Amino acid sequence: MRTNHKTAVTLAAVLLAVATPAVAQASPAAESGTAPSACRPANHAAKITEAPASAGHHHYRVTLRAPHGYDPCELAGSPSDVRFSDHGSRTRITPGHYGDQRAVVTFGPGHPVHFDIQVPNDARQVLADEASFTLQAPDGQIPGTSFAEGGLKVATGTLIGPVQPGA
Repeated sequence: MRTNHKTAVTLAAVLLAVATPAVAQASPAAESGTAPSACRPANHAAKITEAPASAGHHHYRVTLRAPHGYDPCELAGSPSDVRFSDHGSRTRITPGHYGDQRAVVTFGPGHPVHFDIQVPNDARQVLADEASFTLQAPDGQIPGTSFAEGGLKVATGTLIGPVQPGA
């Protein structure tokens, strides 16, 4: 019985020694420039909030924030492949884009960004509680789908503005 206990302790120590370097390598390096990009969907959070209305439109702001430990990155234009859903059911609304699609902004820890969702007042609106989207870099799409939660109403004619600096 004693031999089995020693074997189990030795095996556990070997496994711990092997696993420890893998954990250290997976941790983001804050100042080395080798941390994962804040632009990757798993590395940021997004929230939808109501914004001030304009003549003929409701507006919602989608704010993206990245926690410390990720490298800043560049975003450009409006997110693409934007889809809205309500309690898991996708709406039939497919939004367009407006604004300067070439302007580049820096996104990362301490540098939140946002984009606008503009919804016409005079259209038949449907409820949504989530938006999914693909962020754009200056040289193309960033792989993966980002998600933002928050209540909003969308309609035919909804437009997505370009990413801008600030919350």
